[in-house]
Amino acid sequence: MIISLGLNSRLLCAILAVALGSAFQHGYNLGVMNAPLELMGDWLNTTNYNRTEEYLSQGSKTMIISWIVSIYCIGGMIGGACTGFFSERFGRKGGLLINNVFAFIAAILFGFCKMAGSWEMIVAGRFFIGINNGLNAGLAPMYLSEIAPTNLRGAIGTVYQLAVTISILFSQIMGLESILGTSNLWPVLLALTAGPAVFQLLVLPICPESPKFLLINKGKQIEAQRALSWLRDSTNVHDEMEEMMAEAEAQKLVPTISVREIVTNPTLRIPLVISLMMMLAQQLSGINAVIFFSTKIYESAGLSEDAALYATIAMGAMNVLMTVISLVMVEKAGRKTLMLTGLTGMLIVSLLLTVCLALKDYVTWISYFSIILVILFVVMFATGPGSIPWFLVNELFASNARPIAASIAVAVNWTAAFLVGLLFLPIADALGPYVFLVFVALLAFFITFTWKKVPETKGRSIDEISALFKQQAYGTGNSV
Repeated sequence: MIISLGLNSRLLCAILAVALGSAFQHGYNLGVMNAPLELMGDWLNTTNYNRTEEYLSQGSKTMIISWIVSIYCIGGMIGGACTGFFSERFGRKGGLLINNVFAFIAAILFGFCKMAGSWEMIVAGRFFIGINNGLNAGLAPMYLSEIAPTNLRGAIGTVYQLAVTISILFSQIMGLESILGTSNLWPVLLALTAGPAVFQLLVLPICPESPKFLLINKGKQIEAQRALSWLRDSTNVHDEMEEMMAEAEAQKLVPTISVREIVTNPTLRIPLVISLMMMLAQQLSGINAVIFFSTKIYESAGLSEDAALYATIAMGAMNVLMTVISLVMVEKAGRKTLMLTGLTGMLIVSLLLTVCLALKDYVTWISYFSIILVILFVVMFATGPGSIPWFLVNELFASNARPIAASIAVAVNWTAAFLVGLLFLPIADALGPYVFLVFVALLAFFITFTWKKVPETKGRSIDEISALFKQQAYGTGNSV
């Protein structure tokens, strides 16, 4: 049944090479810092004393930890912005393989930072792994989208976020005190990021370059057909080749897409705005706020520190489970439906969480209800907003515009993540539990935008989607 849908062992090999080599890398480094940050406090003090015979002030320690956390997003912005250059210069597969250099540099810096007594090595390592993850976030969904059969494009696109959620959960488990979350082993925990890079360098070279890249960007028809035949495990790829060749011929009539062109041309600007809004909807949805407040919510419900930690891991497991369900549902319900369902659910939960956090000191049982709401919020996030923005940008653009659109969208996603990390704590301190009302307003805006402006791309070819935007831009005048 699965093979009849277009999934075979060779295509699965290519998917796993990208999911476990790139997406796993991304998720692991998103979640891995939770355990070491507290352990680093004493080490930072000792390191500074060995250098200057003075202990760090609380302000200096906080500043160093802030740099360790935030420099990752700065690296991600740079990596995301370089997606277009890497994908065009080295190809989708080639770009992914070269990107592993940054992972190895980071792993070396992480592994030897304690031995060298250098917290600067951690900052540098976080910067390099940020570049790696930024590039992965752009290149991996692009490669997955271009090797996928049309009927599996959404499901295969969701694989990226699935691997991210699995690796976040994996990093949380590895960070347990009984495994690698100790004062001696935390550098090993960080250096494990080399593992996915080694796996990808062993497996991805077996797989072909994206057939669309070979045909449309390089004009190599025979190599493209050979790559497509390998991925489909069949020589009967005539119909797909015809579709790609039609796209290639259409691209010959279109000049090379520049940043200016993508911003000024309404047929390109409309999908670009949609892509950016979906990326912003993901980062500004309040997921970071819920994760931040989750520990406090668990503690207020009377959970011990260890129980709260395991509750966080359970929340991660629920995230994985729901992403698996969305992988199945995305080809049945469609992208737009799942996005709207997720955003609406998050809005309702945010309102209820605001009430619960405001009343938790007055009503005992409400803290336990808050735990359920936190899990529900993660479920709603995983339903659509967690996965769809990553691959939607690749569905909205033809091959000639896809790299630059992905660069802009991924860079905006990382910039939003950086700003949320920078501004959330001050806003949370000012507003307390009412901080969720900010996200309620943002979610209401994104729901309205998705309802009115985002087209359903399920089962549609790129030509059909492009024609839709041309009609919006020049036919009805309903442009973004």
